[in-house]
Amino acid sequence: MLPPIRGVIDRRILVNYRVDPGVLDDALPGEFAPRTVDGWGIGGTCCIRLRDVRPRGVPARLGTSSENAAHRIAVEVPGESGPEPAVFVPRRDTDSALNRCLGGRVFPGVHHPATFEVHESGDRYELRMESRDGECRIEVAGERASSLPDDSVFDSVAAASSFLRDGSLGYSPADEGYDALEVRPFEWNVSALSVEAASASYFESFPDDAVEFDHALLVWDVEHEWHEGESLCATPRTRSGR
Repeated sequence: MLPPIRGVIDRRILVNYRVDPGVLDDALPGEFAPRTVDGWGIGGTCCIRLRDVRPRGVPARLGTSSENAAHRIAVEVPGESGPEPAVFVPRRDTDSALNRCLGGRVFPGVHHPATFEVHESGDRYELRMESRDGECRIEVAGERASSLPDDSVFDSVAAASSFLRDGSLGYSPADEGYDALEVRPFEWNVSALSVEAASASYFESFPDDAVEFDHALLVWDVEHEWHEGESLCATPRTRSGR
């Protein structure tokens, strides 16, 4: 088992889209079902800068830092008392050679090499991620805000934040099923991010009328730990006839 990994979320930008749940259902492996809000599935991107990352008990000064990106889909998985919230992560990218080396081996989730261009000034954030294999691109630009867009499926920052925290367990494709990694924050600093521009090649591959921008959140300066979760075994696809 992976020992607890401690670090600080220096900055995390989450851009969320409302997505036709039928489209998500076709895109998800059979172990997962879309988690919906007001009839919409929720998918998005997470661009996260980590610092002081090290095994629990190791001094922070010996930790590592990295820029990382993940594509996320809010899902439900079978639990002992019914469906439980989680996140399916079809793709992870990083600028860290260490993360690429250890991902999928020592800790869950294969990490693809990528370049990041980040500009931050006061409350303004601009970020661009391009994977080196040319398969993935993320862009976002915006400023810290006090509220979500009027047409968001969430009625407040608190509601969107609660939905995010409920999906703290993320599943990534592995050789035999899906590995799980859980983030456990010790605190929570979050605000809305008013977005001027946002794009994600993964969600742009869906039909145009199936995906709409919903909202973005900014999380900063959060001490946390990563814990390995229980893996899921792959089973034959049964939904949507596949």
